[in-house]
Amino acid sequence: MAPVPPLLWRSLRVFQVYGANTDVGKTVFTTVLCKAANNIWRKERAAFLKPVSTGPEDEADDRHIAKHAPGVDRRTLLQYDLAMSPHAAARGKPVPSDTHLLSEIYKFASQRADRGPGWLFIETAGGVNSPGPSGITQADLYMTLRCPVVLVADHKLGGISLTLSAFESLRLRGYDVEAVLVFQDNKYNNEEYLRKYFTEGHNIPVASLPKPPAREDGEADARMMSEYYDQQTASMTASDILDHLNRRHRVRTERLESMPDEAYKRIWYPFTQHKLISSDSIVAIDSARGDFFQALVPKLSGITRMNQPILQPSFDGSASWWTQGLGHGNPSLTMAAAYAAGRYGHVMFAGAIHEPALALAETLLKGMNNPRLTRVFFSDNGSTGVEVAVKMALRAARLRYGWAASEDIGIIGLRGGYHGDTIGAMDCAEPSTYNENIEWYSGKGIWFDYPSVKCIHGRWVVEIPEALRDDLEEGQVFESLSGVFDINSRESEQGHKAYEEYIEKRLLHHLSNGRKFGALLMEPVVIGAGGMELVDPLFQRALVNVIRRSENLFGSGHKSDSSDVTHWSGLPVIFDEVFTGLYRLGRFTASSFLKTEADISVHAKLLTGGLVPLSTTLASKSIFKAFESDDKADALLHGHSYTAHPIGCQVALESVQQMQAMEKRGEWDWAKDIEWSGSLSGQSGATKASVWSIWSWGLLNWISNQTELIAGTWSFGSILAIHMNAADGLGYKSTAALELQRALLDGDREAMWNIHSRVLGNVLYIMGSQKTTKDDVVEIARLIQDALTVRTVR
Repeated sequence: MAPVPPLLWRSLRVFQVYGANTDVGKTVFTTVLCKAANNIWRKERAAFLKPVSTGPEDEADDRHIAKHAPGVDRRTLLQYDLAMSPHAAARGKPVPSDTHLLSEIYKFASQRADRGPGWLFIETAGGVNSPGPSGITQADLYMTLRCPVVLVADHKLGGISLTLSAFESLRLRGYDVEAVLVFQDNKYNNEEYLRKYFTEGHNIPVASLPKPPAREDGEADARMMSEYYDQQTASMTASDILDHLNRRHRVRTERLESMPDEAYKRIWYPFTQHKLISSDSIVAIDSARGDFFQALVPKLSGITRMNQPILQPSFDGSASWWTQGLGHGNPSLTMAAAYAAGRYGHVMFAGAIHEPALALAETLLKGMNNPRLTRVFFSDNGSTGVEVAVKMALRAARLRYGWAASEDIGIIGLRGGYHGDTIGAMDCAEPSTYNENIEWYSGKGIWFDYPSVKCIHGRWVVEIPEALRDDLEEGQVFESLSGVFDINSRESEQGHKAYEEYIEKRLLHHLSNGRKFGALLMEPVVIGAGGMELVDPLFQRALVNVIRRSENLFGSGHKSDSSDVTHWSGLPVIFDEVFTGLYRLGRFTASSFLKTEADISVHAKLLTGGLVPLSTTLASKSIFKAFESDDKADALLHGHSYTAHPIGCQVALESVQQMQAMEKRGEWDWAKDIEWSGSLSGQSGATKASVWSIWSWGLLNWISNQTELIAGTWSFGSILAIHMNAADGLGYKSTAALELQRALLDGDREAMWNIHSRVLGNVLYIMGSQKTTKDDVVEIARLIQDALTVRTVR
């Protein structure tokens, strides 16, 4: 099923009516709004929708609307006969999926929009956090629809507290509360406090109406309610509230549609050649939920239709630059951030400690299960986390080998390796498009070329770069990706020997020319920004092994303690797991695929689930000891104003623990199933794959056979990479993947959704989150196949 779009049209003003509690008058206020809208906008028509109703059908809210606001379109989607919370009333009865319920809401709203200008009021059941039929709270259930809210306050004893709690619950989930309505009550006078709180504190108008007359039997009750509605719908209060809602709707739509033009004039975008873009290419994002942005629909040929949806779901195909792991708008992460903000705000960290930082450090060290790592250093993003790691490693190597601080010490890395955009991190990368025009850039190191892995014609091929073919044999072909990652079997067959000989030969060449090196720095398994390359794991393991056993090559006069396996030897090994770590590839740490461990490990991106910036650099005891001295100048003099900020640490703790719990519960077992993973796992029977992907083998196999367009493809964990054939050459400057990117952005115009993706030269990649569902993957796969099929036909 295609994702459900938000409810926003130019001509149809849609508002969702929430109550601070049950029995606060939601239906009465909604009836007033519907009837007044029909009276004031006589050429338009108001509509009422009750997605879920509980209680006897003859007392249903849409019956009340029919009786007292004739001429209003009305519908109830689900009716349960017991007057209780929807999740309880639905027990023992058919319960549609949340997606199906949302789709039916959108269907009704869309049909109403097609009929012309008007209003739609969607009334919820019970209170803000009352569970829907499936058990998810209504505040969470309806987030995708992105409806502005009319909140009906509680006028009774205790109602102020309930109303404020309801408001905070809505705000925490990104709802825009546009108006607060409340019954007048001389006894408790909640209106007075609420008016001051909302109007002065949040610029939200509060309107009140007299309470309806007490209920009587039969026709008398109907007559009194009719008189009540006639009076209230003709009141200035109803007119003023509708004028305000109408104005807010207009402001929202006009602002959204102007954002690309305004951004084009004022924003300096990252990784963007502004001379090559226009305002039409800027995507305005109104909100995000789960794996999808809610993005502005591009205007077609400059035509604006009043009944055309303004927003559409756009799959976040880059996981928002690889950060988003637990879904946009994740309520648990939001609550974690709010909790830490309320408890701490930000507090000084040097020489201090707070629970979120300590708990996160303990959780990371335990999750890594690496006996070398004992310390955690906090910074603010992956690039600075790498700079911290390099400072650690270079100091440890310099002291061990007796080098002066002024000596030129480089790092050893991989070609295409990318570690960030701060100057120090850039110097750890070879000259490339990213840094060749940066004035202070001075690459400090050597970078090994490496064999990469692609799926071609349904088989896994280890490709040897042309520059290495004189030193290495032809690459191997495997029937499964698990075969590629079966390190033990490949080493038992001596497959690593040629790699090690090549590495030693190159190292000796550079060292004999007087070069000094202080660290090995690499991204384990996948080179990310350097071209989304899947590196042969056997090569990376061989590189680590050669470095660690070659202490005699890097310096003289010292021999490390071989009895302690936690001590670094040769050179400190840094794994930049900013991209590949924390379940991106299906495991807590990507280093486990190499069957080796780092002396220093850097983590960010998925660390906080995509909510706030934070990075951690984990280090061994022997690295830490290199900075101990009686002189403060020998300390690691690095820090940030917001080091270990409690909000980031609390969110990261929640994010990591959620992913660990998902792994324990087997929430990715569907992707590990042999029918889904196929030649990824190479396994049969009931065994779950150790190497798996959310992208099915069926999709991958199909792409790998489109050789007219595709040079190769691979998928691993949540990543799908498509390497296009490139007439303009491979690399970041290639335009070979742009046409496919545009086709995905065009999307499914009938179902109104698309895929927002990023390209790296000739490579287009699509990245899911750790919450991406099988159903969504199937829909995305269909769109990818359609886009590639159209290109093939052309």
